[in-house]
Amino acid sequence: MTELLAKAKRLGFHGMAAHWEEYSNQPWLKELLELEDEERRARSLARRIRDAKIGHFKPLSEFDWEWPRRIDRELVEELFTFKFLQKAVNVVFMAPNGLGKTMLAQNLAYEALLAGYDAKFIKASKLLDQLAECDGAHARRRCLRKYSGVDLLVVDEVGYMRYGDNHADLLYEVISERYQNLSTVVTTNKPFKEWGDVFPNAACVVTLVDQLMHKAELVVIEGDSYRQKEAKERLEAREKQRKDRQASLAKANSANRTCNKLSVRGGAK
Repeated sequence: MTELLAKAKRLGFHGMAAHWEEYSNQPWLKELLELEDEERRARSLARRIRDAKIGHFKPLSEFDWEWPRRIDRELVEELFTFKFLQKAVNVVFMAPNGLGKTMLAQNLAYEALLAGYDAKFIKASKLLDQLAECDGAHARRRCLRKYSGVDLLVVDEVGYMRYGDNHADLLYEVISERYQNLSTVVTTNKPFKEWGDVFPNAACVVTLVDQLMHKAELVVIEGDSYRQKEAKERLEAREKQRKDRQASLAKANSANRTCNKLSVRGGAK
C-alpha cells in the first residue's frame, strides 16, 4: 500500500494522498493509479519522440545485413543494449552513401527513447547553421544547451557539405560539451583524414576528431549503395510489368483474331 501512496504522490494526487485512509481500501484505487501512470508515460513518450525529430525511417528489421560487403553486425546489435550510453561512449557510423548508416542511427535514437532515454536527431548542416546564426555568445550558449544535455545526440551527415571557417569550432563546442559525460552518435561518409576538406582552414579538426573518438565505437560499412540497388529493382519490376502487360495484350488480340476468323467461317456456311 505504501507503493500506491508513493505513486499517488508522484502522479500529483495530493488530495488523495492527504486523505489516504479514506481511499486506500477502495477497490478501484490501484486500477485508477495504474491507468493514469500508463497514460502519462504514453504521453511523455509521444512528446519525446516528437521532440527528437527523428523523421521517417525504416525499422531495423528491414535492414539487409547480407548486402554490405563489410559490417560488424555483432557490434551494431550490441549498441542496441545501450551499454554505451551508460559509459558515455560515442558511436560513429562511417560509410559511403546509401548503405544505411542514417537508418541505423535513426533506429538507435528511437529505441533509446523507448528505453526511457532522451534523444535528439539533427542533420549536421542544420545544427551548425542554428549555432552560426545565433546573435551573440549568450544566444549561442542557450542554443548549445539544447544539444549538450540530452542523453543521446545524433548528428547526421557530417561530410556531405563543406562548411565555413568557424563551423568546425561550433561542432567542436558540441562534442566538447558532451565529452566523457554523454554519448554522441555521428554518421559520416568521409574517413577522418578527409575531415580537413570538410572543414577547410579549421585548426581544431584534429582535436575535434580526437575527442569524438577518444571513447567511441566505430562502425565501418562498406559496399555498394543499397538505394541504387532498390532503384534498379524497382526499374526492373516496372519493366517486367510492362512486358507482361504487352504479352497479355498480344495474347488477347491473338485470341480475338482467332474468334473473328471462326465467326467469318461460320457465317460463310
